[in-house]
Amino acid sequence: TVPAYNSLTIFFDTGRIKYSTVVSDLKQIYESKDQKLLITNKLWKIPVCYDDKFGLDLGLLAKAKKIKKEKIIALHSEAIYDVYFIGFLPGFLYLGGLPEALEYRRKDKPRMNINKGDVALAGNQTGIYPRESPGGWNIIGNSPLNFFNVEEFPPCFAVAGDKVKFVPVDKKEYEAIKKKVESGDYKIESEIYG
Repeated sequence: TVPAYNSLTIFFDTGRIKYSTVVSDLKQIYESKDQKLLITNKLWKIPVCYDDKFGLDLGLLAKAKKIKKEKIIALHSEAIYDVYFIGFLPGFLYLGGLPEALEYRRKDKPRMNINKGDVALAGNQTGIYPRESPGGWNIIGNSPLNFFNVEEFPPCFAVAGDKVKFVPVDKKEYEAIKKKVESGDYKIESEIYG
C-alpha cells in the first residue's frame, strides 16, 4: 500500500488474485465493525538547528507574523507533528500539526537550490527536504539527518501515521550530530507512540 494525502494505492499480483476478489475483500474489511488495527507508530525526535545560517526565512516570517524568531522556534519545536505521507521527493515528510500562528503561504518564486535537511513550512504544514532540490517552502532551519537512503530498508525511517518532534540544537551540536551521521554512528531517537 502507498498512502497519499487523501488516497491509498493498493498493489497486488494480478497473476495470483483477481481484481474482483480484491474489491470484495476491501469492501468486507471496510464494512466490518470489528476491525482492530494493530499499528505501532513511532515518535521521531529530529534535531534541527534554527541558526540564521540555516533559517533563511526566519527573519521574513518573524516580520510578517510580527513575532520574534525565538517565538517561532519555540512554537515550531513544541508541536508534535503527524506524518501525513512521504512524497514530492523520496523521503520528503509532509507533516501536519503546524501551530496556526506559524501558518504562512508558499513563496511566490521558488528557490532553485534548497539544501539537504532544510526544514521548511508552507500553508499549514511543515516538511524536511531530504536532498538538494528546488523548493517553494519557507526555510526556518536544517537537520543534519539523512531522511532517505536507498540502501536501507525501509529507505525512509518514518512512515505515514508516525509522529515527529523537532529538537532545537545549536551549531556546535549540529556539527557533532552531522559527523556522527556521516560516519554511521548516529541513531535517531524514537519512542513508541499511541
